[in-house]
Amino acid sequence: MIKTILFDLDGTLLNTIDDLADAANWVCMQRGWPTFTVEQYKHMVGNGIPKLVERFSPEGCRTPAQLAETLAQFTARYDAHKEDKTAPYPGIPQLLKDLRAEGIRSAVFSNKADALCGGIIDHYFAPGSFAAVRGSRPGVPVKPDPAGLYSLMEELGASKASTLFVGDSNVDIATGHNAGLPALGAVWGFRGAEELTAAGADELVYQPADILAYIRRANGARQG
Repeated sequence: MIKTILFDLDGTLLNTIDDLADAANWVCMQRGWPTFTVEQYKHMVGNGIPKLVERFSPEGCRTPAQLAETLAQFTARYDAHKEDKTAPYPGIPQLLKDLRAEGIRSAVFSNKADALCGGIIDHYFAPGSFAAVRGSRPGVPVKPDPAGLYSLMEELGASKASTLFVGDSNVDIATGHNAGLPALGAVWGFRGAEELTAAGADELVYQPADILAYIRRANGARQG
């Protein structure tokens, strides 16, 4: 029986790409660097903010000291503007409500900095929507390494047999599979069906309601 569902954040629950792109391009303009389109940023995110900063920084500006300075500048700008254009994807709030009604716990596991995750979740979602929210923490490898996911599951008391992972990128699918979990690919997110299929998603979901339908089928089959 699926009792717990772990969600990626950016591109799965929230459409954050415009605010991420705006903050990144603001940093680039301050430094006289080339800027990028929103579509380009969709393929630069997914491995955590430090990796995003590395990707938009010119090759000659990637020493550890330079990247640390750029990361601090980006983080401050993004934190101040992370709610300008961001919004939940249509159907997500209803899905979370329906999952709670059926006794299924939801939690967030993101490569976004842990300090940013809690505030953005509190801003956009009703209290009690998630049993736990976990972002990137110092000393813990980011996705697709499953170490942080294992830690979150232990915190929740969730077993592999009763847990599902949902995300919108190949990184998310790999994360779920590395942890021994079924992984659904959210087609509405940043990457799309082709990448998710190539990554081996157990099933593609085209709208949030498809996730609940998948869980009902899985749980019904196991009960039968």
